[in-house]
Amino acid sequence: MLEALVLGIVQGLTEFLPISSSAHIRIVGEFMNKAQDPGARFTAITQIGTELAVLIFFRNDIKAIVVSWFRHLVRRAELTTEEKGQARMGWLIIIGSVPIVVLGYFGRDFITNDLRSLWLIASVMIIFGVILGIADKYGKSERSLVQLGTKHGFLYGAAQALALVPGVSRSGATIAMGRFLGYSREAALRYSFLLALPAVFGSGLYQLKDAFSSDAAPNVFSISETFAATAVAFVIGYIVIAWLLKYVATKSFMPFIIYRVILGSTLLVLLATGVISA
Repeated sequence: MLEALVLGIVQGLTEFLPISSSAHIRIVGEFMNKAQDPGARFTAITQIGTELAVLIFFRNDIKAIVVSWFRHLVRRAELTTEEKGQARMGWLIIIGSVPIVVLGYFGRDFITNDLRSLWLIASVMIIFGVILGIADKYGKSERSLVQLGTKHGFLYGAAQALALVPGVSRSGATIAMGRFLGYSREAALRYSFLLALPAVFGSGLYQLKDAFSSDAAPNVFSISETFAATAVAFVIGYIVIAWLLKYVATKSFMPFIIYRVILGSTLLVLLATGVISA
């Protein structure tokens, strides 16, 4: 239970930072007494906790988007300019979710079993850290979410799909894409939060269903331990959201980029010297 709670804290701290929560769950799990990969199922379920934090933190924004979207879809109601923008955001979230839903569903066995190597995670941490650094440094902050269209919404979604590889970071990939497309740090981050909701809840609930299945594969942590970790991730995640939105208003992502490169390089050294197993 203690190890599960520690991993819940790790999940809450890292889900929204551009440093990959799935990579950190995998890495920290390697150094615990069990010395095992906590698994994709544990990671997906605990992410429900952090996305519940998003749901509550942005509850007013999300409610407005959902209500306006349904009014536009079902009633074809005459909407105000603001409501039209909210309805459009609803469609963009759906469009942006398509790549990760399709790849995640059809590639779920490969993702769960073949993308958990620490060699891959360490390399990806460094590579995508550098990509984020380039995007953040040279991206022009000339667009806001009001200007987000279908093409850019889909490109955001394609970037999010890369996060199926542990080490990429869902927020890191979408923020990098947003910065390459010319969106401000705050706009890129805010859309990253909203875009993650369908994919993370879908993945987490799918894994949760499988966890209760009679023929479910054995997991490192029990259901009660996983739920405890999810609750902790929710609390920590909520605090991190509030802090990160204030942080990006005045500062760059450079500290996270440096951290990614250092962590990835350290992992490669530990793997090469046999201190830990891939």
